[in-house]
Amino acid sequence: MLPPIVEIKPDVYFTGAFDPKIRTFDIIMKTANGSSYNSYVVRGSEGVAVMDTVKKEFSDDFFARLERVCEYDEIRYIVLHHLEPDHSGALIELMKRAPAAKLIISGRAVMMLKGIIKTDIEYELATTGTVISLGNKTIEFIMTPFLHWPDTMSSYLHEEKLLFSGDVFGSHYYDERLFDDLVGDFSYAFHYYYDHIMRPFKQYVLQALKLYEKFEIDLIAPLHGPILRSNPQGYIDKYARWSSEARFRKNEFGTKMLSVFYISSYENTHKMAEKITQGADEVEGIRASMYDLASLDESNMITLLEESDAILIGSPTINGDAVKPAWDLLSCMAYLERTGKIGATFGSYGWTGEAPEMLHERLKGLKFRLPLAPLKIKLIPTEEELKSCIEYGREVSEIAMGKMIEITL
Repeated sequence: MLPPIVEIKPDVYFTGAFDPKIRTFDIIMKTANGSSYNSYVVRGSEGVAVMDTVKKEFSDDFFARLERVCEYDEIRYIVLHHLEPDHSGALIELMKRAPAAKLIISGRAVMMLKGIIKTDIEYELATTGTVISLGNKTIEFIMTPFLHWPDTMSSYLHEEKLLFSGDVFGSHYYDERLFDDLVGDFSYAFHYYYDHIMRPFKQYVLQALKLYEKFEIDLIAPLHGPILRSNPQGYIDKYARWSSEARFRKNEFGTKMLSVFYISSYENTHKMAEKITQGADEVEGIRASMYDLASLDESNMITLLEESDAILIGSPTINGDAVKPAWDLLSCMAYLERTGKIGATFGSYGWTGEAPEMLHERLKGLKFRLPLAPLKIKLIPTEEELKSCIEYGREVSEIAMGKMIEITL
C-alpha cells in the first residue's frame, strides 16, 4: 500500500517517515508516543527542492513518498538543515538517484558531511540571507547554529510564509494526522523536547527568534513531530518565554541562588546539608535552599539547576561510589547552560569515602567553577565538624558574591 501524500501548503508536500515504536531517542530522551523524521518537497515552476531526508532505516517510505510528488530529474536542490543521521540517512542514495541536484548545507556542516559521505562531493554553502529560486518559489536561508547542532540552519519559503525550522519547534510525537490541530494533545511532548534538546542553548534560541522576526510565518514545518499551522506565533512565544524566564527569574528578589542537593542513608549527609545551607544563607545577597534528591523529580531538578548560581551536591559513599540520585542530578546538567556556575561536593562515609571526589571530578568535566575541595566527614558529624559545614557553606556563598580565591583543581 502506497503511503498517503499530504500537501501542507500549495505545492509543498510531506515526504517524511514515521517511527511509532521508538521509545528512546539519542539515548537520553523518552519517546512514549514514537516520533517522525520529517522531510518536505517544494515544487516550483522551475524545479523541485527536497528539504531534508530521513533516518536510513526508513528510506523506503521516504522514496515512496518522494516518487509520488516528483521525478528525480526535476530535483534541483537538496537542502539539509542539519546533518544528524536521522535527517541525512537517505542522502547518499538520493544523490545517486538525482545526480544533477545541488546539495546545500551550512558552513559548519562541511566537516560533518565529509564524515558521513566518506568521499568528496560537491555542495554549496548557505549563509543568512542566501536565496535560491525555483521560479515561482523563493527560499531564503537563516543560520541558527547550536539548535541543537553547530551546523543547524532554518529556511523560509516566502510565497507560502512557511518556516522550515530544522529541529527547532519539534517534538517526538507520532501521529499520522500530521497537523497540530488534528493530532492528539502533544503539549507535554513539545515542552519535554524543548527542555532536553533546546534548553541548554537558550541564548541561541533567543538569537534565532530575533532572526525569525523579519518573516511573517503562517506555518512551521519542523524536523520532528506535528506541523504547526494553527497558531505558529503561539509556539514561538512559548520558546521565547521558556528561554527567557530561567535567565531572569533568579533575579526576581535581587539575590543570587545557592542550591544544596543531598541524598542521605542515615541522616549524616542530611545533617551536613542543613549546616551548609545555614552557613550559605548567612551571606548577604544569597538565597540558599536545600533539596532532598530522594523526593525530587527530573523536571524540578532541571529548573532548580538552571536558576542556581551555585550548586552543592552531597552523597554518602556506598560500595565505593556516589548513590544513583546524585548521578541522576548530574546527568540533568547536560541539558543546561553552565557557564559561570560554582560547584562543590560533600558527604558522610563509613569506609573509603570516594563519593564527594567522584562528584567533584564530574563537575570539573562539566566545566563548573570548583573553588573548594570536597568536604568529607566520617560517620556521624561532631559539633566541631558541623561548624565546619557552616563555614563551608558560608565560604561558597562568599565566593558566589565575588570573593577571590584560588580555584581548587
